[in-house]
Amino acid sequence: MSSPPPSLPPEPTDLTPPRRDTPEPGRLRIYLGAAPGVGKTYRMLEDAHLMRRQGIDIVIGLIEPHGRADTAALIEGLEIIPLQEIQYRSVTLREMDLEAILARHPTWCIVDELAHSNVPGSRNHKRYEDVLELLDAGINVMTAMNVQHLETLNDAVARSASTQIRETVPDSFLRRADEVVNVDITIDELRDRLRHGKIYAPEKVEQALANFFRKGNLNMLRELALRTTAEQVGTAAAEYRRIQGLEQAPIPEKVMVCLSPRAGMERLVRVGARIAGRLATDWYVVYVETPDTDHRHGDPEAFSRLEEYQRMARDLGARVITLKDKNVADALIEFARKENISHVVFGQSARSRWDVLLRGSIINRFLNEMRDATVQVVPVQKERK
Repeated sequence: MSSPPPSLPPEPTDLTPPRRDTPEPGRLRIYLGAAPGVGKTYRMLEDAHLMRRQGIDIVIGLIEPHGRADTAALIEGLEIIPLQEIQYRSVTLREMDLEAILARHPTWCIVDELAHSNVPGSRNHKRYEDVLELLDAGINVMTAMNVQHLETLNDAVARSASTQIRETVPDSFLRRADEVVNVDITIDELRDRLRHGKIYAPEKVEQALANFFRKGNLNMLRELALRTTAEQVGTAAAEYRRIQGLEQAPIPEKVMVCLSPRAGMERLVRVGARIAGRLATDWYVVYVETPDTDHRHGDPEAFSRLEEYQRMARDLGARVITLKDKNVADALIEFARKENISHVVFGQSARSRWDVLLRGSIINRFLNEMRDATVQVVPVQKERK
């Protein structure tokens, strides 16, 4: 009688999917404000306490209460990753301990003062680079910054505020964000906070009120923060609709001002700013440089005017674009189509009617090609200084 065959091992019952070598990237939430003191860090800590009560694993990687008692009180009850000490020029300085956070690997990490430059000798030069490492490791990050530290806005803000802003964050980092939370208060409330010593030390208050915290400067910063947040939300919504196969929202209005180095073109820039303000939309100031154009050496006065117009446009919130093409009309039409421009502002031609008949008109060509765009021709006169 033959013996029974040996029994086979049982089928595996573990249905757990294999572990991925590369983790899913972490989520990035940026708290954006118009100026110091609007409450970005306070709001971030409030949200952190809410998440902790919901059982979410959240830690503080770095926080800057700036001596504000209300903010410091909110740190209590949250886990803090101790800072690392770095020796620099015989001084011991403290920075966020990136290695310790990566080893702890929380679900969420708070990283304040995003635009900060790390102490020489740190793993990364900038703090936003530390944040990128955390995100790549699958750690979600909450962070905060002021709008003047955004790289493309830095020059315009520095001129308006009459102060040098050295630390910047690239626009690409903001576009990386999954959420942008605009932390906003009225200008009068912000200036009251400053007067009551809730932002800077008492001896710095009057100087701050006369410079960075001027009402005109704060108005500009507040508008920039709101526009930046709205643009980010719109981009994220459009991307979601694209991924989900949903119908896109109506394309927002866009304004283009066609610039030349002629005298009096500041009027066009102001008209474009007013139109963009009424439509609450993005706007561009566009100059086309042709191969035979050399204003820098051939006509220094024209070059100086062009630079001044572009500076003025940036201060008013425009995106200044320089195109290079042998044909001005072709370049303007291509840009208008690419950016879905709906409103165009031209200056009245300085050429004679006979010259226009012989060589053609950029405006007429544009009207023939871009029938859906609204075109406004503005008389240009040299303004008295």
